[in-house]
Amino acid sequence: MDVAIERFDLAKAPVRTRRYLQPITLLLSMPTVWSHHNKLRKIGMEGIKPPYVLLCNHNSFMDFKVATKAIFPYRANYVVAIDGFIGREWLLRNVGCICKRKFTNDVRLIRQLARTIENKDIAVIYPEARYSLCGTTAILPESLGKMCRLLGVPVVSLICHGHHVNSPFWNTRNRGVAPTEAEMTLLFTAEQIKSTPVAEINKKIEEAFQYDDFAWQKEKGIKIAYPKRAEGLQKVLYQCPACGKEYGMRARGAQLSCSHCGKVWEMTELGELRALEGDTEFSHIPDWYEWERSQVRAEIDAGTYSSGDLFIDVWSLPNAKKFMHLGHGLLRHDMNGFSVHGIDMDGDPFAQDWPVPSLYSCHIEYDYLGRYGDCVDLNTLEDTWYIYPKGKNFSVTKFALATEELWKKQKGL
Repeated sequence: MDVAIERFDLAKAPVRTRRYLQPITLLLSMPTVWSHHNKLRKIGMEGIKPPYVLLCNHNSFMDFKVATKAIFPYRANYVVAIDGFIGREWLLRNVGCICKRKFTNDVRLIRQLARTIENKDIAVIYPEARYSLCGTTAILPESLGKMCRLLGVPVVSLICHGHHVNSPFWNTRNRGVAPTEAEMTLLFTAEQIKSTPVAEINKKIEEAFQYDDFAWQKEKGIKIAYPKRAEGLQKVLYQCPACGKEYGMRARGAQLSCSHCGKVWEMTELGELRALEGDTEFSHIPDWYEWERSQVRAEIDAGTYSSGDLFIDVWSLPNAKKFMHLGHGLLRHDMNGFSVHGIDMDGDPFAQDWPVPSLYSCHIEYDYLGRYGDCVDLNTLEDTWYIYPKGKNFSVTKFALATEELWKKQKGL
């Protein structure tokens, strides 16, 4: 392909949110916030004004709207993945967004966040870097504590509840959950962040980010009558706990079933699973997900984990204009990490490896934009590849779990 392709300017200084756009962003956010009767509680925030770092959990687009409510009338810069900029770069830059390629180590971001702090604005960061797959905490980067200490300003968390069960990543239909809740909590003052060891900063942030949306739903007694509430859940729960086989889970209406052994579970209105016959292996959806993680870890510990070679279609996102069809090839995910090689649309070869130490997690999509299928999103500092495996014998959820567990094993965890 043409080597002179325009690349997104990741070094460009962040724009302070245009004052005339602030009330517009609030007006666009508040109908959703009001319709879900969001209850925002502030803890230890008395007297806290910008600049500060705001760390938010990430379950749906409603997260951004609650954050807008939480920080108004102050200005902020928001770290946003490049796919969020497609076709609207001017707007996102002018409401204060900073572009980043997911799961890359880019020192330019630190400089941009430092500029935000110099401007006495709020640096809004979603450190999980993707929507949660089942309403529980995703892995956080090791560099988070170091970054917060380097910026040297108060650190605040914003943890939202109800956003996943209202509009889960695997089936984003709005279920009308109300009320939703959020806590905005001061974790460190400026003085505390400067004197606290990085390991302790990371530990406190990780503790603040412990949440479980399905447990929250059950505790609050919120019933969801949406008749297709289980559809899409098979993307997350890809392995049957009854027979142990992978890639045969199916969902229809409120039921989840295994095409290999025929076992059926119902997803209740309280978000729990109940086997129609026999034992219910996991009534709590995150427990099933964590069991899958343990199965992947067992393969890794045995040194046998491998996706095999999967035929793929690859689309590139070098800038914020549109995806470009890079070409076709093969993907392998194994004990060495990700490896991609293929032939581009001009007949030239392309290849890229992401070794285990380079990725502590990865971004995946389910049925991207409703027509492209499941994919894994892998990045370099210069490009983003959306990689679509073909066939039925794979799970992008397993890729995500394996990426995390391979990295942990490499770290001795």
